[in-house]
Amino acid sequence: MARQWVAGFRSAVVSPYEAIQFVEPRGFRDQTVRQVLRMAGGGDELRVRLSNRHGRSALVIGEARVAERGVAGGIIPETDTALRFDGASDVVVPAGEEVVSDPVALPVAAGADLVLSLHLPEETGLATWSHQSGEPTYVARGNRAGAADLPGAERVEARFLVTGVDVLAPEGTAVAVAFGDSWFGGVGTTVGANRRSVDVLNERLGRGWVVNQGIAGNRLLTDEIGERALARFDRDVLSVPGATHVLVHFGINDLALPGMFGLPPATADELVAGFTELARRAREAGMAIHAATIGPFAGAIYPGHNTPEGLARRREVNEWIRTGDAFDAVFDVARAVADPARPDHIRPEFDCGDGMHLNDAGARAMAESVDLDALRL
Repeated sequence: MARQWVAGFRSAVVSPYEAIQFVEPRGFRDQTVRQVLRMAGGGDELRVRLSNRHGRSALVIGEARVAERGVAGGIIPETDTALRFDGASDVVVPAGEEVVSDPVALPVAAGADLVLSLHLPEETGLATWSHQSGEPTYVARGNRAGAADLPGAERVEARFLVTGVDVLAPEGTAVAVAFGDSWFGGVGTTVGANRRSVDVLNERLGRGWVVNQGIAGNRLLTDEIGERALARFDRDVLSVPGATHVLVHFGINDLALPGMFGLPPATADELVAGFTELARRAREAGMAIHAATIGPFAGAIYPGHNTPEGLARRREVNEWIRTGDAFDAVFDVARAVADPARPDHIRPEFDCGDGMHLNDAGARAMAESVDLDALRL
């Protein structure tokens, strides 16, 4: 059977030097960083993508290993496999660069938890990261990359230095990219429980294969927490191996975050132009594009987020998304999670408690708003 490399896991990363709320950036020195990676798709072989994209000095990786997950931060020892880079067990990644490991024969299934362990022997500086990953990372002193368990390890809710895992899968395997903000990233859902909307969508599909490129706080139009969607689209969507579909969820941060700094929200015309440009670029690349309506955020507890202008523009853009022909399909997240009595608010049973993000039940409702027949994976 002919096979090809496709994305089995993806993690969009941001610079640790940007202003990030709630989570402090960090670096490492003579520490092991063990990360749990939930696989959207599986195959007989894999290779890992590591990034120093936003680093300011060379990144030294002394050892890298992958294994199937055991309990908590533990691994199943008989699956423990060393990664190599052009045959070497260590690698130096220059500032601004990325590296792909040599392929290894470690079968991994869709929905499985792959564990990546990195020993970082030298000072890293602030590390390129995914600041609210929804998965635990375990940090231990010294080189414990091959250890079965990491007792006493620090547990951190962030992901560092890894941008993806490619798997060798049957030729013609189709991959969808969930390209968006925290509503794909899973902020508000139970950490480590894999109840993000993208996880639920993969469960609904049965065979998986929607990879998650959500960044909490990311915007369609403006750089701040990560490059704006229009700037990162080529790297985080078009360059994903096997990608044939893209699902987009943007707009909340363009409408709500500016108020924190006393700035006006994006206009409806600006958002429409941005969505139209994404659709044009996806279709030029031969990809189908599916768009979400912008979810409600009137109950947001964060200063400046809830403004009459922003909410009015949300309603205007949503009407354009629902009635226009820019996209191959629309999934109406806004209606799926809105409080019927107060449609600018999240339904109480779907609200994680901050008025702006979905809990586990809300993330499931978001995933269930996607028409699987229209997705055709």
